[in-house]
Amino acid sequence: MTIRLTLLRAAAPTERDVRFGGDTPLDERALEQVRGMAGSLPSPGTWLTAPSQRCRQTAWALAGDAVAVEPVLRDMDMGDWQGRSPDEVAAADGTGLARWMSDPEAAPHGGESVARLCRRVSAWLEGLPDDSGGRVLAVVEQAVARAALLHATGAPQQSFWRIDVPPLAAVQLTGRSGRWNLRIPTVGSGQQPQPEEQ
Repeated sequence: MTIRLTLLRAAAPTERDVRFGGDTPLDERALEQVRGMAGSLPSPGTWLTAPSQRCRQTAWALAGDAVAVEPVLRDMDMGDWQGRSPDEVAAADGTGLARWMSDPEAAPHGGESVARLCRRVSAWLEGLPDDSGGRVLAVVEQAVARAALLHATGAPQQSFWRIDVPPLAAVQLTGRSGRWNLRIPTVGSGQQPQPEEQ
């Protein structure tokens, strides 16, 4: 059976301070944006969400309590950089930041490397059961969506930082017999244009 997987990047607070691994709750304006797009998403047989607060809030605004939390879809572990801004990290460990962004195996923060995240997400994709109802919608963080796209397209891990998945963007993948394909919906296919990241 073909699995139709939609990865929806979680909404972002209207006013936000960008931080590594930051998980600020969604404000009412962000939740209204989520509720406003509910009818434009494919109807899944299975709803999943990453464990972060903003992923859960996004998923619950769309599907109520029909959503299961999937720990494997958690955001990248940022180790010592957790909660720090990119500017703070660059000032304290510019060499480590540059190495982390150029070498997928590097983890100067003591957390998870890009390569390790990619392996985790790849294993999850390959382990999705064929009896998942055919359609799965998972609310995830940008890093997880990037890793899934690399796996589906066979792109090298060095391409991780070249993929931008803005808040509330939906990435569609289809999988069958261990092979994944990226599906780009056509205009008018029920997918609404997504707001640009602030």
